[in-house]
Amino acid sequence: MLELTRDEARRIAVRAQLLTLPRPDDVVDVVAHLGALQLDPTKAVAPSAHLVLWSRIGSDHHRADLEDALTDGRLVEIGGMARAVEQAPLHRAVMAAWPGPGPHRPWHDEVLAWIADNAECRQDILETLRQEGPLTAPDLPNSIVRPWRSSGWTDDKSVLKLLDMMAARGEVVVVGRAGPHRLWDLSERVLPDGPVPPLEEALAELGRRRLRALGIAKGRAAVTPGEPNDVGEAGAPARVDGVRGTWRVDIEQLETIRSPGGWTPRTALLSPLDRLVFDRSRMATLFDFDYQLEMYKPAAQRRFGYWALPVLHGDRLVGKVDCTTEPAEGVLRVDAVHEDHDWPAEVRDAVHAEIEDLAEWLGVEPLLMPGVRR
Repeated sequence: MLELTRDEARRIAVRAQLLTLPRPDDVVDVVAHLGALQLDPTKAVAPSAHLVLWSRIGSDHHRADLEDALTDGRLVEIGGMARAVEQAPLHRAVMAAWPGPGPHRPWHDEVLAWIADNAECRQDILETLRQEGPLTAPDLPNSIVRPWRSSGWTDDKSVLKLLDMMAARGEVVVVGRAGPHRLWDLSERVLPDGPVPPLEEALAELGRRRLRALGIAKGRAAVTPGEPNDVGEAGAPARVDGVRGTWRVDIEQLETIRSPGGWTPRTALLSPLDRLVFDRSRMATLFDFDYQLEMYKPAAQRRFGYWALPVLHGDRLVGKVDCTTEPAEGVLRVDAVHEDHDWPAEVRDAVHAEIEDLAEWLGVEPLLMPGVRR
């Protein structure tokens, strides 16, 4: 059982997420290391995927690099995430076992029964894609016989729901966007053809890769939408001083941050969907950081802002920057800089340098609203 200080645990997590110096410089390499890059369409500042890449690469990140990599097949979209194409066989193994290896829970059986009831629509979609190529959901046949039970978010979206399930089982895949709609195609045309490992091997390897990206994580964690937060038996067991429970740690990262010159910190502004903060339980436990994504809250109930960016300084999450890109006005409007504790001048200067760099990358001017401490 390894023994870690809280500082070491945080440094492992930060370095594993490529948020130290030197910066990486290749989009495909960054996504391959991170394992998953969420392709969320929210554009309050910039699309989250590009904001994540800017946080790592800096102003040398060009948006076209991500789109080009997705278009030419070096990256593929699986489960709403950009992933390195060489990892596709691991995900195909998981898809083949969807909705899980069993024993099935009641909701598994309900989903399988719903797909079976709409088998004709599923076959119509597959045949249409085979004949006509990539299409959006509105352009695909809607021969649904039993609509999906609405949750309020899924009114009249049974075809989309079916497509999501077909993607989860490896039949279709997203290959791009046409306006607000996703473009769908047959997985066999997009994902590489080759041997698929047994499910147990695939899950173990995905856990190892996830730990390399996270640095430190729980062996088991609550299920969340999108990329899991747990890593199984990957790495080595560790205890963190002052923190309950057993963690799994990437030995290579631990050895690096303990070696001379192995910890090279910097300051960064993060997307609210950044993997460093996405697991809110780990974030609160290791970083003692109070943060929520408040875009779904009424404006009057927000403490930090619609799309407030967490601030990383060294191995600490120290505040939030509430900012919005206003392309028509040509500005990055900064409504608030929330200091969790009173920052020394060096931290404030570093954060404002990041704000200026972000504005320059966006091609706009920073505009600090009245009340923002300079």
